[in-house]
Amino acid sequence: MVQKILKTGNSLAVVVPADFGKSLGIKAGESVKVFARPEKAEILYKFFGAQQLPLSENILSLRKKT
Repeated sequence: MVQKILKTGNSLAVVVPADFGKSLGIKAGESVKVFARPEKAEILYKFFGAQQLPLSENILSLRKKT
């Protein structure tokens, strides 16, 4: 999923699509922790209200083999 960066006042914002937010169980106004990894050009978000997503059967079968 590719999102655009928006300017809001003197800040920048990334929009989380409603369907994606709903699938994670997050709502407007909840807290999010931001981790920056400049060496990899990554920003990671941890949503505190989010539910853990189920692992696919493929990942579970790979873990059993190791």
